[in-house]
Amino acid sequence: MDQATVLLIDDEADLRGSLSQGLELSGQDVFATEKPEAALERISRDFYGVLVTDIRMPGTDGFQVMRRAFEIDPALPVVLITGHGDVPLAVEAMRAGAYDFLEKPFSVTHLASVVERALDKRRLVLENRKLREELADRTGLESRLVGRTASMDLLRKNVTALAATDADVLILGETGSGKEVVARALHDEGPRKDKPFVALNCGALPAEIIESELFGHEKGAFTGASGQRIGKLEHAHGGSVFLDEIESMPLELQVKLLRVIETRTIERLGSNKAIDLDVRFIAATKEDLEAAGKEGRFRLDLFYRLNVVHVAIPPLRDRLEDIPLLFRHLAVEARARYRREIPDISEAYLAGLVARDWPGNVRELRNVADRFVLGLEQQPEPAADSGSSLFDQVAGFERALIAAELKRNAGAIKPTYENLGLSRKALYEKMRKYGLGKDEAEAV
Repeated sequence: MDQATVLLIDDEADLRGSLSQGLELSGQDVFATEKPEAALERISRDFYGVLVTDIRMPGTDGFQVMRRAFEIDPALPVVLITGHGDVPLAVEAMRAGAYDFLEKPFSVTHLASVVERALDKRRLVLENRKLREELADRTGLESRLVGRTASMDLLRKNVTALAATDADVLILGETGSGKEVVARALHDEGPRKDKPFVALNCGALPAEIIESELFGHEKGAFTGASGQRIGKLEHAHGGSVFLDEIESMPLELQVKLLRVIETRTIERLGSNKAIDLDVRFIAATKEDLEAAGKEGRFRLDLFYRLNVVHVAIPPLRDRLEDIPLLFRHLAVEARARYRREIPDISEAYLAGLVARDWPGNVRELRNVADRFVLGLEQQPEPAADSGSSLFDQVAGFERALIAAELKRNAGAIKPTYENLGLSRKALYEKMRKYGLGKDEAEAV
């Protein structure tokens, strides 16, 4: 985000000059003028700054200027400068949406502090708008596989490339990382999208019925088989079969699956007739199948057959900067399911989310988003003192994000500042500002 700008309107040249100089010494970029029109023409919905205006001015007043600014953007922070007799008018302006008012005389230091907090609020408004616009603009894969990190860009690129093919795919990912979401994207973005997508969790079906579920059976094939039944594989003809937790499939069934994949034919239980099969196999696992094969828990020949093409899903802890956008996306989904409005999301709450390890990955974050929309997640309550001001909450969020990124990179500086989009100097300055050393970050 560009450098913020303070729009300062005051008809007293001496006061305007001293306030402008003081704000510039505090690090602010100031545009000072006695003409409200000159300041108002700089305001837009994308304007990153704050409006500071005197109330009593020839030809107009700060209250009118504020109303005109709000016509451009109702969320713009406006700070009013008031004389003693203007306090009732300033209170009325606060009720109308002013950010704050300062009664003369006041110190430039106090004004700079108010402006800094107002700019933090403005930054959050603009970032929230950007996030909402990004979510609204996302279509196709971007609305399914949400994230702005390089690892998510690569995942979307790989899924796009593979979706157009009939290649069987092995999806690698931790529990809750979104393996079925990727599998459905591979199906929906490809030529088989109008055909069945059949998902089967190999770890959720008893071993004694999984063979019948996959291949189907003929009448009398076994006790209780009172009629012919088409299996999952045959039902998926022309489409895709998703085999989740394939590491849980019984070894004896793995032999039969390997043959099906190689020959693209099946035989129902109790039948010797081969049935041609036109399906794409997408398997998913949270385990190292090669290691499981060497331990005798998974057939290596099946692993090698499935592993011709694989897609790896990054765990959430490796893309913490995606959490604010992803959490809002999941909250929007929860709003649609529960028909509840989304509460305001504070930066302190997001900071807490970023600082967590997320062993359950996106599934765990989705559960948190559901509870949040249902009003079951408590956000940190700001205390009455200045230590929990909006400025401090934002600082806490920034510190947590930097600490988490340092932790993810084992304290390495270069990948940290690159992933955060900072320069090396900016990262060091922020580490000094927040008292963050490598050892402290590793302990977060």
